[in-house]
Amino acid sequence: MNGDPGYFGPTSMMWKINKEITVLFGGARALLMHAAHPLIAAGARQTSFYQRDPWKRLIRTLSLQNSLTFGTKKEAEESANRINKLHEVIKGTDEVSGEIYDALDHEQLLWVHACLQISSIYFYELTVKKLSDKEKNQYHEENTKAAELVLVDTNLMPDTHEELKNWVIQKSKQKDFLMNTDVAQDVKNIIRGGPVPRHIKPIWPFIAFTAFNTLPPEFKKIYGIKESQIKNFILAFNLKLLKYTRPLLPPFFRLIAPARWAKQRLTNKPNLKFKDKAKY
Repeated sequence: MNGDPGYFGPTSMMWKINKEITVLFGGARALLMHAAHPLIAAGARQTSFYQRDPWKRLIRTLSLQNSLTFGTKKEAEESANRINKLHEVIKGTDEVSGEIYDALDHEQLLWVHACLQISSIYFYELTVKKLSDKEKNQYHEENTKAAELVLVDTNLMPDTHEELKNWVIQKSKQKDFLMNTDVAQDVKNIIRGGPVPRHIKPIWPFIAFTAFNTLPPEFKKIYGIKESQIKNFILAFNLKLLKYTRPLLPPFFRLIAPARWAKQRLTNKPNLKFKDKAKY
């Protein structure tokens, strides 16, 4: 293979998991989890994060993950530097909780990282196949490198994927750790029916439905999501159907565009640069 494989390469767990188009499901779920944290919401409020060009803002987290995973080392570092520069000016006192928010705060950065990781693995297992603890921990270790690029203090990082997931669960159970803020409601409304690109529209209602209905109980309470046997049946049936029909689909419908471009780059096909392919 030719070209720069980036920090991970095609044999990594990062490529294996993040290449699946069902990462969109995990990304939407992670953003709901992010927005339920009042200090993450405060940073979004400062920059009008979800009001200006909401779709572009909605996929920013996924775009960064894809650049770090599938871009060259230079492209990954450039993407990380851009987000780090943006984070430098996002700080202040949250008008809702009265606490200090800071986009470079280590725990706040870890929260964003953790919610995306556990949601990505969660949907990979629901829609592709189960992973062993060894595979999940390999992803966790590789993703720690990506976290380091966006200034997460890896000394605070739990040692395993399961410990990272438990950290999120324990935090979310603390009194007033999660809050139903104006930003949380904005994100809820955008995911439920906000503007999305034309090619995503046919499947977006299902992505939104799964994102809301797979949230942990504490988050469902924040967003007013009520459980029912009918919803649980619809969710389980459709996810199982997706899992069994997925292998029959061509790569265009199974794999995200950045993963396909990266494969072309490494096999010395037309020189497609990740940063030049921002719309997907």
